[in-house]
Amino acid sequence: MTKFVKNSDIKSNWYEIDAKNAVVGRLATVISKIIRGKNKSTYTPHMDHGDFVVVKNIELAKFTGKKFQDKKYYKHTGYPGGIKITTPEKLHDKKPGETLKLAVKRMLPGGVLGRKQLTKLKIYAGSDHPHSAQNPEIIELGKLNSKNISRN
Repeated sequence: MTKFVKNSDIKSNWYEIDAKNAVVGRLATVISKIIRGKNKSTYTPHMDHGDFVVVKNIELAKFTGKKFQDKKYYKHTGYPGGIKITTPEKLHDKKPGETLKLAVKRMLPGGVLGRKQLTKLKIYAGSDHPHSAQNPEIIELGKLNSKNISRN
């Protein structure tokens, strides 16, 4: 018999990730799975089972290859000729966490549920954040990568 989880049964946990020397794309995949709730056995695609993620030291995250200078982000204003193009380098100078936020946003479903899940991502430059009262569980990316990748 299939058990359907109610909203009252869902408990959200808090996780903290240090983005120092982390690759933005790989960091985004880990975060998007946690925010969607895919790390839980009660995952249901149409419900918000996700946990909160606090990312610190985002200014120390990096891109592989020449993506930091060469990758392009496109945005359209809605007016004729209103295409705006920027690179991660320019975006990082203005808003350090925006590159990670865009990467995670594009891994979430479009629509109301995806927008709601994106609010569970908290990004901070520096090592201090105001969510220490929630006692976030620390996730070390180095340990995650060593478990998942085994090349002989």
